[in-house]
Amino acid sequence: MFGPPGSGKGTYASRLSGELGIPHISTGDLVRDEIKNQTEMGTRINDYSARGQLVPDDMICQLLQKRISQPDCTRGFILDGFPRTVAQAQELEKISSTDLIINLDVPDEVIIERLASRLTCRNCGAIYNERFLKPRIPGKCDKCEGQLYQREDDRPRVIQQRLQLYRKETHPLLEYYRRKNQVRNISNKDGGVPPEKVMEEIINIIQTERN
Repeated sequence: MFGPPGSGKGTYASRLSGELGIPHISTGDLVRDEIKNQTEMGTRINDYSARGQLVPDDMICQLLQKRISQPDCTRGFILDGFPRTVAQAQELEKISSTDLIINLDVPDEVIIERLASRLTCRNCGAIYNERFLKPRIPGKCDKCEGQLYQREDDRPRVIQQRLQLYRKETHPLLEYYRRKNQVRNISNKDGGVPPEKVMEEIINIIQTERN
């Protein structure tokens, strides 16, 4: 799943996981799990973060290779948040083939409006939105009753910076996959397309490619 921050790629990847019966894998979650579990890899990752350095691509791929070797990945899996660069895509090819890139095409103004209203649970990380997906009890997570807050990087000025970086990093990556004829775009220009409609489009694309 490809798409700028706030495009909904994590949400749709999670829904697709249920629809297709294959796991949704977020490399960010894999990294956080290693740190939380205080593994040797987690310690090394923390060292890079403490020095303000990015975690090397080969380390991320080691975590990913370990995850996709699990039995639940034998029928396939959905990647969310990786790769982000051509170099990462080339590292990924060393451990797994890629069948399809679903690219969520959402304008910046829609994303800024959406993320500026986003709330995250401090405890479990569940995501809500003050406008589109409100919690049952204001300020509390429906799942664990944890406190909801707005992340610093969900403020409009920071969002614009994140979007600029995303466009800069992923434009060559999308071109890389387009040359392989693997990119399929899902457009949501006004932000008003219901999630169910987007899911229907994604499922139709996948079924078409399978046939």
